[in-house]
Amino acid sequence: MNKYQLLFIIDNDIEDEAKDAVIDKFSNLIAELGGTVGMLDKWGTRKYAYPINFKNEGYYVLMQFEATPDVPAEVDRQMRINDNVVRQLITKMA
Repeated sequence: MNKYQLLFIIDNDIEDEAKDAVIDKFSNLIAELGGTVGMLDKWGTRKYAYPINFKNEGYYVLMQFEATPDVPAEVDRQMRINDNVVRQLITKMA
C-alpha cells in the first residue's frame, strides 16, 4: 500500500451539506476500493490565484490516504466526472 495526498477544490456555490456529501463520497470511494483515509483537513473557502469558470473562490479539501497503486486513477476519474469538483491533484507521498 502506498501513501497518497489528495487536494481538491469544491464549487463554492453549493450548500454546506452538499460539500460534506462530496467529501464523504470520495472518502467512501477510497474505502470501497480497499484504501484507508488517514487525514482529512477542510481548508475552507479560499481565493483562486486566477478565475476558474468565471469564479474567484472555492472550497479546498486536503486528504491523505493509503491505497494500492490502482486506486488513485479511479478516484481521479470519478472526480473528473463530478460537476461539483473544480480541480483535483493526487500525489504519491515518499
